[in-house]
Amino acid sequence: MYLMRIAETLLQDVLSSGKIGLVLGARQVGKTTLVEHVLKGSNALFLNFDIEVDKTRFLSAATLTPFDGLRSLGNPQILVIDEAQRVPEASRIIKGWYDSRLPVKFLLLGSSSLDLLDQAAESLTGRNRKLVLPSLLFTEALNSQSWAAPISSPDHLRRNFAPQLRAFLMQRLGFGSYPEIVAGDNPVNLLRELCADYLWKDLLQMGMVRTPDIIKKLLLLLAHQIGSEVSVSELAAQLSMSRPTVDRYLDLLEQCFVIFRLRSYSTNPRKEIAKSQKIYFWDTGIRNGLLNSFSNDEFRPDIGSLWENWVVAEFAKRNCLLGYPAELYFWRSQAQSEVDLIVKQGDSLRAFEIKWSTTRQFSSRAFRRAYGVEVVPIRADDPFVAIP
Repeated sequence: MYLMRIAETLLQDVLSSGKIGLVLGARQVGKTTLVEHVLKGSNALFLNFDIEVDKTRFLSAATLTPFDGLRSLGNPQILVIDEAQRVPEASRIIKGWYDSRLPVKFLLLGSSSLDLLDQAAESLTGRNRKLVLPSLLFTEALNSQSWAAPISSPDHLRRNFAPQLRAFLMQRLGFGSYPEIVAGDNPVNLLRELCADYLWKDLLQMGMVRTPDIIKKLLLLLAHQIGSEVSVSELAAQLSMSRPTVDRYLDLLEQCFVIFRLRSYSTNPRKEIAKSQKIYFWDTGIRNGLLNSFSNDEFRPDIGSLWENWVVAEFAKRNCLLGYPAELYFWRSQAQSEVDLIVKQGDSLRAFEIKWSTTRQFSSRAFRRAYGVEVVPIRADDPFVAIP
C-alpha cells in the first residue's frame, strides 16, 4: 500500500533542477518506494549497492569512458543508486559523469549521511540538491485510514471523527510512523526488527562502533530522558566512557537519523540557560521499541514526555523535508521558567508549550516579557495544532 508523501513534489523539484539528487533518511522510511513511485513509467535504472551484482556492474561501467559507461548500463534517462554510501568512490565517479554532460539524471539514495554527505560535500559541491526523507508526518499517515482519506480538513475530522482521530494518535505515539508500520498488521515485530541493530547497521559495518551493545545502552539512556535536558558528562559516567567518545556516538546517531538535538535558545546568558540540550527520537516507535514499551494507554506513566517528543518530531520532520528553513530550540531561564519549543526562522520567533493534559495550566509570562512573543499551547485534544 503506497501512502502519498509531501516529498513527491519536492523530489520532482530535485529532478528538474538539473543537479545530482541526494535522497537521505533512516532505513525503512520509504526512500526507494518514493523514488519508484515518482519515476514509474520513466526510463530509470535502479542499482542497489547492497547487492554485489549491482555494485560490480556500476564499477565496471566506471572503467569505461563516461559515454561508454552509460551505454553499458543501457542508456537510462535516470540513474538511481540505492545505498550509495556502500561504494566510497561513487560520488567521485558520478561527478565525472555529470561533468561530462551525459544525457542522464542522477539520484543517490543513502540510509546514512556518514560517508555520502562527506563525499558529496567535497566531490559534488554546487552540483547537488538534497532531500531528507523522515518517517511519515501525521497528515501523511492519515492517508492509510479509510475514514480520513482522502484527507479532509482538520475541522471536518475533529467534528466527525474525534474518537478515530484520538485512537490513531495513540497508535502513532506508541508505534511511530514508519510507512510499513502504519500500513502493516504487526507493528511490534517490525519495530523489534528495526531496533535489533538495523537502524545503526551503517555504524557497525563501517567499524565506527565496537559493539552494538554500546549503542543500545546509550540509546536506552536517551529513551528514558526525552523531554529532559541531557548531560553528556552524566551519560559518559553511566556508560564508563569518555565524554568525547559519547559526543562522537551522539553525532553518529544523528547522522544515521535516529536522534536529533534541540539546543537552548538564549540571547541573555546571565538570565537564561545557554549551554544545554535535549535529545529526541525522530520516531517515537523506535524509542518505545528500545524500551519494549508499546502501550497505547493514555495513562502510561511517560505519556507527557512521549507526547512532547512526538510534537517536536513533527516540527523537525517537516523542517527537514523543506530543507531546514528554521532553527529549533527550547528555552529555560535561570529562574526555571521554560518553553518546550522555539521555532526561529529569520528574525521571526514562534514559541510552543507542549502539554498532554488539557487542564494543566502553564505560564508564558517570562518568555513574553523577554521576547514579546506569545507562547502557543499544544495539547493532546487537538493533534492538528502540532502541525506547523
